[in-house]
Amino acid sequence: MSGSPLPLTRQRRTAACLVAAAMITVGTVMPIASADTVDDHGSGRAQKPEVTISVLSGRPDTVTGGDALVEVTIPEGTSLEDGAIIAGGTDQSEVFTADGDDHTLVGVVTDLPLGDSEIQVFSDDDPDNPAASLTVTNYPQEGPVISGPHQDPFLCQTEDAVQPGSGDSLGPPLDEDCSIEDRVDYIYQNKMGSFVEWPEDTTEYPEDLKYTTRTSGEVVPMIVRLETGTVNRAIFRTTVLHDPLTEEEPTPTAGPKNWNGSAIYMFGGGCPGGWYRQGSNTGDIKAPFMLGEGYALMTSSLNVFGNSCNDVLAAESAMMVKETFSERYGAIDNVIGWGSSGGADQSLQIADNYPGVLDAILISDVFPDVSFATVNFITDAKLLHEYFKSTDVAWTDAQKQAVTGFINYDTIAQVAGDQRTNPVANCDQVPEDLRYDPETNPTGARCDLFSNMRNLFGNNPDTGLPGRPMDNVGIQYGLEALNNEDITVDQFLDLNEQVGGLDNDSNLIPERTVADGQALRNAYQTGRMLNGGGGLAEIPIIDHRTFLDENDGGNIHARYHSLSLRQRLINANGSSENLVNVMRDQSNPQFSQQIITAMGQWLSNIDADGSEATAREKVIANKPADLQEGCYSRDGSNTFITEPLDRDPDSKCEQLYPSGSFPREVAGESVAADVAKCDLASPQRGDYGVEFSDEQWRRLNDIFDDGVCDYTVPGVEQQGLAATWAQFDGQGWTSLNDGAPADWSPTDSYHAGDRVTYNGSVWLASWWSQGETPGSITEGAWQEIVETADGTAVWTPTRIFTEGDVAEYQGQRFEAKWWTRNQAPGDTYGPWKPIE
Repeated sequence: MSGSPLPLTRQRRTAACLVAAAMITVGTVMPIASADTVDDHGSGRAQKPEVTISVLSGRPDTVTGGDALVEVTIPEGTSLEDGAIIAGGTDQSEVFTADGDDHTLVGVVTDLPLGDSEIQVFSDDDPDNPAASLTVTNYPQEGPVISGPHQDPFLCQTEDAVQPGSGDSLGPPLDEDCSIEDRVDYIYQNKMGSFVEWPEDTTEYPEDLKYTTRTSGEVVPMIVRLETGTVNRAIFRTTVLHDPLTEEEPTPTAGPKNWNGSAIYMFGGGCPGGWYRQGSNTGDIKAPFMLGEGYALMTSSLNVFGNSCNDVLAAESAMMVKETFSERYGAIDNVIGWGSSGGADQSLQIADNYPGVLDAILISDVFPDVSFATVNFITDAKLLHEYFKSTDVAWTDAQKQAVTGFINYDTIAQVAGDQRTNPVANCDQVPEDLRYDPETNPTGARCDLFSNMRNLFGNNPDTGLPGRPMDNVGIQYGLEALNNEDITVDQFLDLNEQVGGLDNDSNLIPERTVADGQALRNAYQTGRMLNGGGGLAEIPIIDHRTFLDENDGGNIHARYHSLSLRQRLINANGSSENLVNVMRDQSNPQFSQQIITAMGQWLSNIDADGSEATAREKVIANKPADLQEGCYSRDGSNTFITEPLDRDPDSKCEQLYPSGSFPREVAGESVAADVAKCDLASPQRGDYGVEFSDEQWRRLNDIFDDGVCDYTVPGVEQQGLAATWAQFDGQGWTSLNDGAPADWSPTDSYHAGDRVTYNGSVWLASWWSQGETPGSITEGAWQEIVETADGTAVWTPTRIFTEGDVAEYQGQRFEAKWWTRNQAPGDTYGPWKPIE
């Protein structure tokens, strides 16, 4: 069946489907009780029955496209017949239908105005006072919602997008927002395993239709309903098993019979070139095993990092695609994020910084984040590679490898590119007259990661360029190799004297690279540097890595990145018990099916847990017994070895899959790789495992005249998440979660960035916490937040301040010289300087 444009717009089409389905018979829908019919537990005071309104398609403050899937519930003993549901100022009662019982109504409300409006439930007995009211905030279907002002220029690519099955182009865009008409196609998997176009107007099953047997034993035909459209200036696609010969058109209360109620969001990798364009490709929406098991698949072109290397834009797009699917098929039980490399980046950062978009993640070839874990990795490799190529000092390959920490020295040449940081590279998609050129067009579009994320990192006030959090000041490259006597003192000194840094155009310079302070602050506060203590603290995570470190020619997907992720989770939450790591080589094709089944069981166990345990406790307690951490043998037998994937040199998995290291860990940083810019301290001879001559010591101090990295203290601006659900406006950011904080509860769990009230004060969680009373531990999880009338921070002993922060203390204002906590201003030699 060739794709046919939907005859109505997205919101009108959904409403039209529901109007027909929402003709509720008398006796099914009953009048809402009068407010004076319910007694307040014998007090004699009349009280309205509790009526609830919920948005099932997403958050009520991030509705898009003017429509939302809404649920209204009425307590037992009350009735609904004469009530009205008003949305956006109009009566939309007719679009609601009973869902499961007489006291739950579900429907898609439409025509919501932009901005705030109310969804209200009224009874005829009290038409002036709603029984319940919910404020919703509606944004345009083309966005933005949280990512900040639209990028310009922006290339539409609908004409280049090829539709699965038919091979059709999606055609030219309808407007400057790259929109197309939504369309429905049907495809099916044939017995050869290919997905092909469903025959138009057929009344019989094709002879080559494939049937699949699920793990449950059920046999289902592989006929797939494919919906395509545009949201957030992205091309989206969703697929789900649906038989057009035997099933009715899906609705939010009657979804496809072979859909299991959950979805897998397919994230795509890449990054270089991922800017200024819509993209013509999406994540894979034809994965046979996933579809056959009943999962819906969803994706968009802006969820492929090779099209758009921006994790907040990715979160926004995923949120909107999920909303669109829900409005057409019904509320989703769980959404699993699936991605490798850049797709894993998206899964991690969306889950942590925008909790609720994803309920679990299945990731491979992990980087914790692109802006730091990836960029610092490749830029350090570039600097070291260029040094080794140009130096007159003799180095053996073994010595070079010791400085990098890589298992395979070939990795240095493989990753030593600047495709993510060079503003003139990977810019073919931008018309030549619009591209940045340092000589001919200095104000043109800069094709690099940080320019692409300008809304998130801000602008450097000194240069006017996008803020860049890259920094290597004070890093002692090769420090561990020196202390192990793998390299000489003179080699160490020459390396650090000559290695230099990168300017704003990624050109080599003699000086070290210096980060922009505001970019650093934004990175930590909003989760561009993955924290791990936001939403990731409370969802299942399976990290299944293919070992690529020993590949001929090297590979960017080094194993240590999984260790970085684990350590960040431990730092944020006290443990990584909600993470399962599995390592394999490239010879286990059934592995993906096994972990999908395991994750499905994990989520089912959690959903069935009706205890009063916290969300994190439920995740940890309900991990399937047969889902174990470990690795597969490399002898061809695929024997699973159950053991922790730490760095124990005596473990079988470490011997089979050595973890290696990276340049900054060799220089003294933790495997967490979470220090973007280190704090500096004067070098001390006792800190080195080798002897320096007086001349060599003088030279070292000349090279590091501002000091060397001190990794025993937090880095510059290093701090926990300030909040989740950051919303950017091009000038700064706020959180959609801002509002009156709830009272602290000893039984609730809190993420980094959560705020509570306790004993009349507001407290900010620095990391995941449960049961720790705010203020009980000065250097514990909670920071007391006090501000003056003009918003200036007031010093409190529990609050964390970083370099440049201003605080008031005893009527005077001070500026922090470095990271500090529980050190009161006033000491001349302390961390504070007075502001005159």
